Amino acid sequence: MKNLLTMEKNKVSIEHELRSKSAKIIWSLLSTPEGLAKWMSDEVKFDDNLFTFTWGNLWSDHEVRTSAVIEKKKFDYIRFRWCGDEYKDTYWELKMNKSDITGDFVLMITDFAPDGEKDTVVDIWNANFEALRRSTGL
Repeated sequence: MKNLLTMEKNKVSIEHELRSKSAKIIWSLLSTPEGLAKWMSDEVKFDDNLFTFTWGNLWSDHEVRTSAVIEKKKFDYIRFRWCGDEYKDTYWELKMNKSDITGDFVLMITDFAPDGEKDTVVDIWNANFEALRRSTGL
């Protein structure tokens, strides 16, 4: 078994077409606690450039993780780094691009996965996309 400090993380890129031509709607889903809570976790709070994500119920099994905003450009992308992540050169990014063909926005996800866990990371994002479709129709 590899030591965690010697394991590498590999970049994962995922695209998901959205059924919206509104930059304002898409940006709010990527950059606000209310928008992120519709598809990323059960609850999202924002304070002092930190987003706190909670999955599950506080009275039972749950997970809480905090992510710092390390870079953003309005109506373009927002880049986060999980607090406590030992990999200082990794991040996760939500980027919105407009399709030249349909005029709809495409959500571009960049994330990192440890060796052998790419499929798990892709599955998590696909579940998030499904939650986004259910809650917003996008």
